[in-house]
Amino acid sequence: MLAPVISGVDGSAEGLAAAEWAAREAVRRERPLRLVHAWNGHPRQAEGEPANATQRHLARRALRQAEARVRGACRGVGLDDKQLEGPATAALLHAAEQADLLVLGSRGLSGFTGFLVGSVALGVVAKATRPVVLVRAGEEAEDEHLPAEDGSASTRTGYRDVVLGIDLSNARDEVIEFAFEAARLRGARLRVVHAWQPPSALGLGPGDIALVSEPRRAEEWQGFLSAVLQLWRDKYADVDVLESVVADKASTALLRAASGASLLVIGHRLADRPAGPRTGSVAHAVIHHVGCPVAVVPHE
Repeated sequence: MLAPVISGVDGSAEGLAAAEWAAREAVRRERPLRLVHAWNGHPRQAEGEPANATQRHLARRALRQAEARVRGACRGVGLDDKQLEGPATAALLHAAEQADLLVLGSRGLSGFTGFLVGSVALGVVAKATRPVVLVRAGEEAEDEHLPAEDGSASTRTGYRDVVLGIDLSNARDEVIEFAFEAARLRGARLRVVHAWQPPSALGLGPGDIALVSEPRRAEEWQGFLSAVLQLWRDKYADVDVLESVVADKASTALLRAASGASLLVIGHRLADRPAGPRTGSVAHAVIHHVGCPVAVVPHE
């Protein structure tokens, strides 16, 4: 049986948007969709006592609301649902182990404050061993597609670019493959972005290429990027790839590149740190401020 796309729902607007996005992705991947809701029971109460009964009722209502939303927007998806008991982060992490992909919501905020990503979503992203996609509230099917000729929103046009942020000092196959496959499924162009910063006057930083002129350094990074991607270009010959090497901070370059994209793909290294769940500085900046869905792909 194929591993499902799993979407965590909680009755919120961002949870419903995530469920709809997950349904479309499940259809693209030809996989079933599972809606899950996590609730934390009271350990001193027996099964069926009032507090737990109320939580189960609320969970069922949230699942039914999401199911109705999904069936209205994406009729072709195979769908089931499940209640998960326990702390939400732990329950979702356990569910993700059986998933092809886990999808969660993040709440959009106005102005320059970015997006609110709750502690549950951050905890899941930091520790999940399967890819996690964060979807902002208000995300619609039309947002994945290019505008129509008259500038109006449409689902009949081609998909916007899939953007892959790549760190050439630690380029991981699982992250690259996820991005190529996402582009293939959409028939979209894949834009691959590597950001580098010139060495300071005090000396070369780790991984910097020791050439005198900045244009020559850029050329070297461009050649390195092309070499890393060649195997994947050969494997995904039908995917149009645009390679970009940018002299800038990684987070700034990715925020700019993802403007108008259908999906941004980044990697996340799973670190064995007892201090608790963390994401790197680039991932942290990206998932809080990028407007399109963000796929975080874990790797060792």
